[in-house]
Amino acid sequence: MKTCDFCGRQEADAAKTLTWSTSVESGRPRTYCESCSREHLRSMEGKLDSEYW
Repeated sequence: MKTCDFCGRQEADAAKTLTWSTSVESGRPRTYCESCSREHLRSMEGKLDSEYW
């Protein structure tokens, strides 16, 4: 089961998590659901840590 590190959404189906994004912030791997990834795409591309979103 994966959990979105931004909104807390959980998904047990591995096929549905293929559209999720991953990043490394402060040495920690982070996972974001499709909705959060779309909403915060520009911040992700700008390499901003999620605390600034």
